[in-house]
Amino acid sequence: MRLYGYYRSSTSYRLRIALALKGLAFDYVPVNLLESEQKGEAYKGRNPFGSVPMLEAGGRDRAQSMAQLEWLDEAYPNTPRLLPENIEDRFTARELAYAVATELHAPLNLPVLKYLKDPLGHSQDEVDTFYRHFLARTLDPLEERLAQLDTKDFLFDRPGLFEVVLLPQVYNARRFDFAFADKPHISRIERACLGMTEFQRAHPDAQPDNPENTRN
Repeated sequence: MRLYGYYRSSTSYRLRIALALKGLAFDYVPVNLLESEQKGEAYKGRNPFGSVPMLEAGGRDRAQSMAQLEWLDEAYPNTPRLLPENIEDRFTARELAYAVATELHAPLNLPVLKYLKDPLGHSQDEVDTFYRHFLARTLDPLEERLAQLDTKDFLFDRPGLFEVVLLPQVYNARRFDFAFADKPHISRIERACLGMTEFQRAHPDAQPDNPENTRN
């Protein structure tokens, strides 16, 4: 199994967490988004979306992280499941995970942020304001839902689909100085996850293509 990704890509981060939680071995192949390697002819010949992550597994190249995550659960049922067995719990996990994946990732990914600056001509301060606005628009009600559910360290008894999707978004939010002081449930889940070896191995700081890890 090979995972093609970029160290700071939130969707690549999702897959790294999921593979670690499920105990699945994989080879990591860096794809430099800043140099548009994902748009190269050879890569797009395999993944027409020109995106990361791409998961080479089960005899084919697989794109789109949310589909990849559910495929991992179905293809490897004897590993720890990302989605719980109970139908209502599965709905809850999907409700929260898809809130992050559909409402936040789409407007806040790198191509959108680059487009806001060039050709639309917005300053970095304006882009940062845009970013934090959309974060609050989804993370505020997400925090309220977690309070209603009276969550503890994780959504359920151990991390799964929701935490896999949440943690990369929180990582990005902190890069843009988004404040979490009024979000104790999200902050508590983040702390619990980052205390686990699986999340530490998947973290952008630990990846071989992080420039900090290539300096002498």
